[in-house]
Amino acid sequence: MRKAQDELAEIKSIMERSSRFLSLSGLSGILAGVYALIGSGIAYSLIYYPNPPYGKDLSLTNPEYVISNVMITGLSVLLLSVFTAWLLSRKKSKKTKVSLWAPASRRFMRALFIPVIMGGLLCIGLYAQGQEHLVAAITLIFYGLGLFNASNFTLNEIKYLSYCQLILGLIATFSPEYGLVLWAMGFGVLHIIYGAIMYVKYDG
Repeated sequence: MRKAQDELAEIKSIMERSSRFLSLSGLSGILAGVYALIGSGIAYSLIYYPNPPYGKDLSLTNPEYVISNVMITGLSVLLLSVFTAWLLSRKKSKKTKVSLWAPASRRFMRALFIPVIMGGLLCIGLYAQGQEHLVAAITLIFYGLGLFNASNFTLNEIKYLSYCQLILGLIATFSPEYGLVLWAMGFGVLHIIYGAIMYVKYDG
């Protein structure tokens, strides 16, 4: 009886590994959060210093320079986070002897990055139309949608992170003057908390 239960558990484990991307590293979430907080600090200094701490109607001396540099900062945070996630996931996949580029990982990446890419393109359109104060909200919402889609192909806990990102994105839509703070909370603080929980639960 015990042997049969062990065999069933092994079959279940194999099926889960084949259908879900389980090589995500909690440490990559922590580092992504740190990158986002650093990026937020840089963006804050570009936008507000030495102006009042918050507000969407700022008299910037060189708005095109500021906005373009903020977008470059955000893109740098994204690329660094993706590279770190890839590097640590590859290390974890080697440790668990599971292929990183398996069908499950491809489904996960498609589910995550299609909404993220579309959100990025929408942000470019908003910038072109002078609606850059909504960029923080859009990135949070589309990232939250991507996480929600991707949760079907990885650990279920990521779904709770997606809910939090969506809520922050909606708040930022109605309060764009706090967009940068909410962006830092979503991509920075929440990533660190989520990554720490995942690290303790699965990597520790």
